[in-house]
Amino acid sequence: MALCGRHPDRVDAAVATLRAEGGDAVGLVADVSDTDGCGTFVADAVDALGGVDILVANAGGPPAGTFASTDLAAYPPALGLNLLSTVAMCKAAVPAMAERGWGRVVAITSMTVRQPSPTLILSNTARAGATAFLKTLATEVAPQGVTVNSVQPGLHATDRLAQLYGGDLPAAATAVPAGRLGDPDDFGDAVAFLCSEQARFITGTAVSIDGGAYAGLM
Repeated sequence: MALCGRHPDRVDAAVATLRAEGGDAVGLVADVSDTDGCGTFVADAVDALGGVDILVANAGGPPAGTFASTDLAAYPPALGLNLLSTVAMCKAAVPAMAERGWGRVVAITSMTVRQPSPTLILSNTARAGATAFLKTLATEVAPQGVTVNSVQPGLHATDRLAQLYGGDLPAAATAVPAGRLGDPDDFGDAVAFLCSEQARFITGTAVSIDGGAYAGLM
């Protein structure tokens, strides 16, 4: 496994945690908020691992804001972070998967793709675009044995959620029908399943993991 982040100390800490749990991980420093960083990450992962069979695309969220409070200049960085990063990593990794006849792509987006948050307009916009890209890619590479899916988390107990709720995670949990926040470990298990051989007939989907928070039927 290869993982990346912008800050070497955080990358090293993540690798140490995985190795302490019996995993084998390589830490790479890369900034996926620009397309060059995405390509560098995939190339370095190929060098370190000998190839990439599974790509999990994930990036932090852009700043909160509404239409009225968000300047036009804020949109390109948000699109780079949450849309173009996924496109660029797929461009770097998927052709080799298709050539080998097996591959998995899972992108972490957000429940707000289905049910936009009034205060996360940048994330709503960029992640919706990523979802459309992934759906289109899925149909193109399905004959080559490559599956492409996205996972839409609701409210999970993460640092990002604590930031958005001013540290009041119990208040955040009141919005979840399940009565609690999601466990990041459980979320990871769901992503791992989509990356498995058993999920070979699941592609082009956007899976909600939100404790029942999404209110729509479709």
